[in-house]
Amino acid sequence: MKAPRRIVTGHNTAGQSVVALDTVMTPTIEKPELGVAFFEVWNTAGSPVSVDNGKDPTDRQLQIEPPEKGSIIRFVDFGPKQAVATGTPPMTREIAQAAFTMVGSAHASTWKPGSPHPMMHRTESVDYGIVVHGEIVLVLDDGSRTHLKAGDVVVQRGTDHAWENPSETNPARMAFILLDGAFSPEIAKLIAKA
Repeated sequence: MKAPRRIVTGHNTAGQSVVALDTVMTPTIEKPELGVAFFEVWNTAGSPVSVDNGKDPTDRQLQIEPPEKGSIIRFVDFGPKQAVATGTPPMTREIAQAAFTMVGSAHASTWKPGSPHPMMHRTESVDYGIVVHGEIVLVLDDGSRTHLKAGDVVVQRGTDHAWENPSETNPARMAFILLDGAFSPEIAKLIAKA
C-alpha cells in the first residue's frame, strides 16, 4: 500500500501562508509479526491548541491515547491474515501485552480470560476511526463483530475493542482521530463492574 503523504502549513515572516512540511511518511512504528504499522500524522498537547510554527509534535514516544486535553491523528495499516500468520506464533495475551507496551500504553490492554480478541483495549478518549482502504472488523467485548468497508466511520466512546483485518490477502488502512476525554461517573461505575 502506498505510504501516506503529509502536508503541514505554517506562516512565513511576512505572515503569508506557506507549506512548512511536505513529506511521504514512513511508519512511526512497524511490527510485521503483528501485522500493523502506525503513521503518526500530528498531535496536540492541550486545548485550546497553540497555533504556531513550532516543531513537529509527532517527534515523541508513541502511545495509543492522546496527551491530556490533546488529540492525535494517525493512520494504522492492518496486514492481511496471511501476512500476520506467516512464521509467527498465534496471538497470546503475552504478545498482546508486549505490543501495547511497545507503543507506550501497556495499561490500555484489557485482555482477560473470555475476551473475544487478545488485542482488546480501551482508552479514555473519543476516537473517530475511518476506514480508508480495504475492510476491517470491529470487535467489542460483548462478542459483537461489525464488518466495515472503505468509507465507514466508527465513533469509539471509550469502549473496549479490537480491530481485525478479515482478508487473507489484502491490507486495510484506517485513519484515527483521537480526542482526550474523561469517563462520566456513570460510565466509570459501569466499567468498574465489568
